[in-house]
Amino acid sequence: MKNSKIVVTQTAEELAQALGLKPADGAEIRLRSELNSKIVEVITHKKLTHAQVARLASTSRTRITAIMNRNTIDISTDLMLRVLHSLGYTATIKFHRAA
Repeated sequence: MKNSKIVVTQTAEELAQALGLKPADGAEIRLRSELNSKIVEVITHKKLTHAQVARLASTSRTRITAIMNRNTIDISTDLMLRVLHSLGYTATIKFHRAA
């Protein structure tokens, strides 16, 4: 059995680097993670069911369940933005020079 090395990361950028991904991938990971967190926060605060959110966002309950479980590998950023909007929120993206 091959020896494994445990790597601990603190940011999406560090995670991307540890996985051998491009810095832009780290930015995407961060954006999608923040978007996912806000959706989970709003749904939990409003005490909505997955089915209720699915109806509001015109998507399937299965997709909402995936978002709530943070299993968004097959969920587009567009859909996540649509879900957030259907909950009464919008996202604002800030631009700044990368370090």
